[in-house]
Amino acid sequence: MQATPGPQQALVKAYLALRRGIGIIGITLPLVLVAGRMILESLGIMDSISAYYYSVMRDVFVGSLCAIAVFLFAYRYELQDDIVSSLAGIFAIGVVFFPTTPDVGATPQQVMIGQFHLFFATAFFLALAFIVIVLFRKKNPNEQPTPQKRQRNIVYLCSGIALVACILLILAIHFLPGNLWPQSLHPVFWLETLAIMAFGIAWFVKGETILQDK
Repeated sequence: MQATPGPQQALVKAYLALRRGIGIIGITLPLVLVAGRMILESLGIMDSISAYYYSVMRDVFVGSLCAIAVFLFAYRYELQDDIVSSLAGIFAIGVVFFPTTPDVGATPQQVMIGQFHLFFATAFFLALAFIVIVLFRKKNPNEQPTPQKRQRNIVYLCSGIALVACILLILAIHFLPGNLWPQSLHPVFWLETLAIMAFGIAWFVKGETILQDK
């Protein structure tokens, strides 16, 4: 007869599933938004992931970010993890409720709301970078890290660096005079895609789907 998992084991499995869920949403969100709009509305890529708020994929965009926010609110580990993940969840909700400025015919109010959107989006990605670089790489002082743990830490560090680099480049595009890249290449979209996929990969690895301890 198979033994019934204890409460501690069930809790660990729940946390791993939660991390995998966050990772899957992060990895697939840009692909789903682009493919869905191409199938249901029109071909082409919009200037940013947030711009899909003004497309037929609005509900998918809003629903995905709200799901990520709920996952982050539900994520509980140590006090520092709880605080940062809760803040990240708040920032994700802010991204949804303060949409980006529309590309055409924006009113002064929409422009102001777009500034709040930029703040929440930046804070959201910075919180994720802190989680990935600092919290995910913490070591138990009483244990020697396994080879898999060292490999996971490399993935977390690379993901975090990619997140921070993308944030800085997006801010540069918004605030520096002139354009670093032609807008026809949709640089903000690709930088946001790289950032959110890096975040998703880190959470996917944290869920021990790959590089699991033997």
